[in-house]
Amino acid sequence: MGQSSNQQALNSALDVSPLRAIHWKIWWLSAMGVFLDGFDLFIIGIALPLLVIQYHPSNVALGLVAAAASVGAIFGALAGGVLTDRWGRKSIYVLDMLFVLVFSLGSAFTTSIASLIMLRFLVGVSIGADYPICASYVSEFMPARLRGRMLISAFSFQALGMMAAACAGVILLKIHPAVGDWRWMLGLSSGLALVVLLLRTSVPESARWHLEHGHFKKAADIAALIVPEKKEILRELMENEARHIEKIAEKKLGYADLFAAKYRRRTVLAVVPWFLLDIATYGIGIFTPVILAAMVAGASAQSPGLAGKILKDLHATEGAAFIDVFLVLGFILNIACVERFGRIRLQVLGFAGMAAGMALLALAGSSSGPSQTPHVTLVFLGFILFNVTMNFGPNATTFILPAELFPTKIRASAHGLAAGMAKFGAALGLFFLPSFKNHFGIVATVTAMSLVALLGLIVTVATRIETTGHTLEELHPGDVLVE
Repeated sequence: MGQSSNQQALNSALDVSPLRAIHWKIWWLSAMGVFLDGFDLFIIGIALPLLVIQYHPSNVALGLVAAAASVGAIFGALAGGVLTDRWGRKSIYVLDMLFVLVFSLGSAFTTSIASLIMLRFLVGVSIGADYPICASYVSEFMPARLRGRMLISAFSFQALGMMAAACAGVILLKIHPAVGDWRWMLGLSSGLALVVLLLRTSVPESARWHLEHGHFKKAADIAALIVPEKKEILRELMENEARHIEKIAEKKLGYADLFAAKYRRRTVLAVVPWFLLDIATYGIGIFTPVILAAMVAGASAQSPGLAGKILKDLHATEGAAFIDVFLVLGFILNIACVERFGRIRLQVLGFAGMAAGMALLALAGSSSGPSQTPHVTLVFLGFILFNVTMNFGPNATTFILPAELFPTKIRASAHGLAAGMAKFGAALGLFFLPSFKNHFGIVATVTAMSLVALLGLIVTVATRIETTGHTLEELHPGDVLVE
């Protein structure tokens, strides 16, 4: 059964509210969680060359260190979504950040590759759990007219976290070039995590979560913080709701409903494009050294031995920071366009651009000269087009859609399922694409990634549901989403 008129009135009051300090606080704390996600996932790539120098791990062990956080994020997203729907947003919001703090700090003090793999896995669990929590919090607090922009601007902090990781690596390696710098790199995020953790303890639970769980007085009290001018009306509405709720035979929604006929199409739209996106996004990162090689080629020759290896890592990190600028540009374009053009249109355009970017890389590989060096201009254009359109489109919109396609009771579970499957796609890209490249070559591999992006486009078009900023609760039975 749908929501009563009293419940719809409370949701409507939240959806049309002006932006207040509490909105910005929720947004900033969620954005900082995503920032830490980007920082922690990216910093390991900078630390790996130093870990190789100190521990000389096998290729298998090195791969496990690199992929441990991504694998952990699969479990974190799946479990975090379910627990957030069951126990509330705030409890997991705080606990998750505590885990980020503890396990990041532990990673900095580890004394073996085996313990580092385990701690990085646990960091990944915390990171994965943060996706459905932050998406649910921002979605349920923000006014409808700004929901898409606020979600994407918060998620864009992932790219800022990646840039911050690269910049932190550059600063450390310039000021104090040493093999042990990897400990500082892996432990840096714990300081910010402590600040975010303390501030997260002061935010209220989601009024919409309380409403869906029958906590009507608490829902009214929290809604009154957001729309204080309607405090008395909301409390009266919720008192009426509490008196009459026993007459409503409301079906309990659970995880299994994500696969029921009513929601199946939404689940496919939320899960499959994000899964395909992360195969390409994480997989194509393997080929970033194609660009960076020219930047670092002379470093080790000029400074042989240990100093040369550290200097090579420094130059590669500087190049990565430059490339990440285009990720931020893509998010800026999405924030400017997402409310005007809608989620689905941007997702389709983004997948098309990603496919075109990979096609340019394939063309660059095919047009190699006698030295088998790809055409530098085409390589740069391919990566720039890929990065910009990825964040202009699906890397942003796939984060929004699960938060808007499902009702509050299963919103975090849906987002957790989508994010978990996305991280599974990332793990597939990290594990299998190197072997694919070794067997079939770079041209075949980037062509395959172009086809993956095209498949994401096809699935998006086939299952399209345009939310245009509305969540499922805001739609009445007669309304039809743009399909």
